[in-house]
Amino acid sequence: MDTVTGVGVLDKAMVVLRAVAVEPLALTQLQQTTGLPRATAHRLAAALETHGVLRRDADGRFELGHELVQLGQAAQERFTLVDVARPILAALRDETGESVQLFVPAGRQRRCVVSLESPHGLRWIVPEGSVFSLDVGSAGRVLSGEALTNGWIESVGEREAGVASVSAPVVDEHGALVGAVSVSGPVERLSKQPGRRFGDAVAHAAAALS
Repeated sequence: MDTVTGVGVLDKAMVVLRAVAVEPLALTQLQQTTGLPRATAHRLAAALETHGVLRRDADGRFELGHELVQLGQAAQERFTLVDVARPILAALRDETGESVQLFVPAGRQRRCVVSLESPHGLRWIVPEGSVFSLDVGSAGRVLSGEALTNGWIESVGEREAGVASVSAPVVDEHGALVGAVSVSGPVERLSKQPGRRFGDAVAHAAAALS
């Protein structure tokens, strides 16, 4: 087993948890899956069971415990939209090769809260914290509640000449509109139909964030 933190018992406990996360395991299966000695696997699983992190199912196999539900809910509540968005938007930036932003409503305007730049030398840069109107630009139109085409809205040269973008809505668990994911860049690369190139990718990222 690889040592990750230098705290052996913690590393071994995480190996046990990740193994059980895949499927419920009897002690023999747990030992085989983790590669830990039987006594070590049993001692760690029993300790995790005492803390409610593991439990036994009807067949006596180790299964994830109810304490993880409470911890997971607490962690989810403390994650802000920005925290959740960054890895999703980074993947979108890497997939498209273009600059990616997340905008949220700010009164009658929209604010950029996440901005990841394209690796291209010629790119569209939107500083985080920038505030724009809602009446122009694909993200503004999304946040204004304009009807979508295939889950996204595109714009070409609306707010800035030579810049194209495509955006899709982010909604909360109640379906309320809370943000817009946007890919933007020079028309020369995104073309005059940026939605045809990147609309589906943007919509998928927005859905993942929702």
